Amino acid sequence: MNTRELIAITESEGLPAFRGRQVTDWLYKQGACDFDQMLTLPAPFREKLKANYTVGRSREITRQQASDGTIKLLLELMDGAKVETVGMLYAERFSCCVSTQAGCPVGCAFCATGQSGFKRNLTPGEIVDQVLTVNGAVNTATEARPQLKIDHVTFMGMGEPLLNYNSTVKALRLLNEEMGISARHLTVSTIGYVPGIRSLMKEKLPVTLAVSLHAPNDELRRRLIPSLTRWNVAKIIETCREYFMATGRRITIEYCLIDKINDSQEEAVQLSELLRGLNCHVNLIPFNPAAGLPFKTSPQERVKAFSAVLSSHGIQVTQRLRRGADIDAACGQLRRREEKPPVA
Repeated sequence: MNTRELIAITESEGLPAFRGRQVTDWLYKQGACDFDQMLTLPAPFREKLKANYTVGRSREITRQQASDGTIKLLLELMDGAKVETVGMLYAERFSCCVSTQAGCPVGCAFCATGQSGFKRNLTPGEIVDQVLTVNGAVNTATEARPQLKIDHVTFMGMGEPLLNYNSTVKALRLLNEEMGISARHLTVSTIGYVPGIRSLMKEKLPVTLAVSLHAPNDELRRRLIPSLTRWNVAKIIETCREYFMATGRRITIEYCLIDKINDSQEEAVQLSELLRGLNCHVNLIPFNPAAGLPFKTSPQERVKAFSAVLSSHGIQVTQRLRRGADIDAACGQLRRREEKPPVA
């Protein structure tokens, strides 16, 4: 719920509007896990809230912390569904990567989440809860830097955000309006779901759009993302141009480099030609190996060569820093490990 909805509840109980704002503060600023913690509220009002509402916080099942400070959590939701979320500490920012679905219906060939199937969409509260939980987990685990606050959120965990459109947009607004995270520090990553991109550009939310392209041509993209062939790569890039024109926000193109699959010089040239004239930044992501997937990480020399081709064509390109390399940091790995049936 947002402040407006919480004020409506408090006023229906004959209480002033500031009580609703207090509830908002307890939920989104202080991370309260239940109404009993909201000590600034009158006791009778707390009891009414307990009788009619639930603070739907998740339960931490597994925590992994990497040597670089990256922390990954496997969370169990109130119905038993499990999702992953990641917190990443950088010198200049504290970033959280959230899931929008339990599992994923897209089923990318190189993604551990896609191999585990799809269970359901998450609610806006379940998405925001991940940010609150990671914030608390990092602050308890990092004594040298207390009271850190997440200031960047990427919708890039389990699931396709634009296939859970309403929850994604409401969660974006809650993070922006209630938690004070700048819309420009919010990123929505999509596999290229064109209707969702077109809807998002009308929301007047200046969030960054990241498109997980992973292939410069339709044949290769069909191999890597067989379930999403309705829109070819040209249509996806055309829609990116529309998004930039509507929002003024530069597009991020995510490209996962897989050894001898999509990392050749020829494919780098194809990608350069595809992106010509688009105000974009290419983020090269070395594939993060996962058990059971028949792919390998591109050698660093091939990554550098691919990057050099893009740069020579005037395209801004960076290589994503590998975070959490010594834990199950890739999307879906921790959930898959937890839910894998025992060997008889």
